[in-house]
Amino acid sequence: MKAKAITRQSRRRFLQVAGAITAALMLEGLPLTVRAANAGKTRIGIVGSGRVGGALGSVWVKAGHEVMFSSRHIEHDKALAARLGSNARAGTPREAAAFGEVLMISVPYGSLPAVGKDLAALIEGKVVIDTCNPFVSRDGEIATWARKKGVGLASAELLPGARIVRAFNAIGAARMGAAHEEPGRSGMPIAGDDTQAIEVASRLIRDIGYEPVLIGGLDMGKYLVPGTPLAGENTPEEIRKIVATLN
Repeated sequence: MKAKAITRQSRRRFLQVAGAITAALMLEGLPLTVRAANAGKTRIGIVGSGRVGGALGSVWVKAGHEVMFSSRHIEHDKALAARLGSNARAGTPREAAAFGEVLMISVPYGSLPAVGKDLAALIEGKVVIDTCNPFVSRDGEIATWARKKGVGLASAELLPGARIVRAFNAIGAARMGAAHEEPGRSGMPIAGDDTQAIEVASRLIRDIGYEPVLIGGLDMGKYLVPGTPLAGENTPEEIRKIVATLN
């Protein structure tokens, strides 16, 4: 009996160790961005730390992630980072793009071609959360082109090589920093073509209180702009119902 008990204990121990090794090997085989998200902390580079970038970056810092803010106003970014503590820092857009395992680009749409060219080598293969919206009154002809093409597809063309997930496009910046107060109550419609990028972005979205709702590929990104049925704050179920009515 005693020998049998020892055998059972040894078998249980073997299965536990084998399971842990298998899990570690599976994690090791994933891209760095996915491994980092699984580990619970991700380095996030923000290109464009205005209302949207500043709000989202701040709550990601509070959620335990490391964030580098960047914009054309480095002193603003340094002051913001100083207020947020040791997990926040400031740098140039190139430094933020190099720093981030995941990037969030939040600039006027008219600036996106220049961002794509300047950061081309640094965004290659990285998950990029695209919050940029084209407004004809502000961005001119490129906004007209992007809306006609479909904003998700347009962003993919302007940021070649990036693994784009469109998110945070159809909700006001004023509420973005407050979703964590009622986790999961508000849905966040997202669009993307890369399964692992969607997984990484979804984890970061949940970390700040939203429940991500995948509405489709980047071709569906045309609905993630102000003025569409998906604009505004909705529950996850409301988003799903709206999506079911879209062509």
